[in-house]
Amino acid sequence: MAKRKQVGKRVEGWKAKSWYKVYSPEAFGKTYIGDTISADPEKVSGRVLQTTLGEITQDYGKQHIKMRFKVNNVAGDAAYTEFVGHEITRDYMRGLVKRKTSRVDSIVLATTKDGKKVRVTVTCFTINRAENSQIHAIRATTMKNLLDTAAQSTFDEFSKMVVSGDLAKETFKAIKTIFPVRRVEVIKSKVVTPVTIMA
Repeated sequence: MAKRKQVGKRVEGWKAKSWYKVYSPEAFGKTYIGDTISADPEKVSGRVLQTTLGEITQDYGKQHIKMRFKVNNVAGDAAYTEFVGHEITRDYMRGLVKRKTSRVDSIVLATTKDGKKVRVTVTCFTINRAENSQIHAIRATTMKNLLDTAAQSTFDEFSKMVVSGDLAKETFKAIKTIFPVRRVEVIKSKVVTPVTIMA
């Protein structure tokens, strides 16, 4: 059977795709953070882009904070995102570690007042080496502070506190009453998506 001849010009590859400008959430100023390309707008939703807080705020002292955003809405050639997590670079963390001190990590699953769950990793650097009982007290205080703060904040408010350093400052104030601390950092966060169980 003879092949059917194509009528008109066929558009292939990159020419068939469109570019979309990607913006951060309103909590982070709806800042332009990059571009993504797709032939189908529906396939843009769900994509995750990474940038730094320094790029968003134009404060290059914040380049060590890596931010992750997921596209949740596409309108025309614009793609809007939601915050899904952050992480501090290893190089920056390495510079915070000192000898004869303790590093106390706490992993807390916090729920905001609008029902979003965020897993937060907080690291406390002490001035002197802490004993086990003191480490337990630091972790308990950290957990209480995070859970209380999240419960009183919307997701947007809480995510902004996490990456801006405000949550670390509040945690520092709470911990220093029980043990001398040098620094507190929220080194990682991740939004926990609920798993749908099929009946």
